[in-house]
Amino acid sequence: MKASTIAQIKKELQHRSSDEVVQLCLRLARFKKENKELLTYLLFEADSESGYIESVKQEVDELFSEINVNSYFYIKKSVRKILRTIKKYIRYSGNNETEVELLLYFCEKLKALRPSIHRNTTLKNLYDRQLIYIEKKLPLLHEDLQYDFGEQLTHLKS
Repeated sequence: MKASTIAQIKKELQHRSSDEVVQLCLRLARFKKENKELLTYLLFEADSESGYIESVKQEVDELFSEINVNSYFYIKKSVRKILRTIKKYIRYSGNNETEVELLLYFCEKLKALRPSIHRNTTLKNLYDRQLIYIEKKLPLLHEDLQYDFGEQLTHLKS
């Protein structure tokens, strides 16, 4: 089966009643965890972006506390998983400010991780790539935010 385009889906949804649209959304949410998470964000958390950011930061804190630091192999696996989770939450938001703030927070936590990431090339490269990505995203933000986030970025680079 070939998937329809977004434009075709939008036209079809406009012809449906609101009850039918609700039923379609609920059915869609049943099939994938990510669909359910996105609907949760859109319905309950999109109004308060700062609250959403704080909840994601709390989850990141929990994930960092659960890292097995006995081996760099386990650290790398855990850090990649945390980054995947953050990127998923960033996709839900679609807000550049949220993206930069969450990635800066991730980099802060990664830099503070013990044993040091600077002893492992893979972790150091992952950290550097995120800093470069943040640097590319900064010009898209408001000037005040550029300055604040730029200060944090400078601190992380040192």
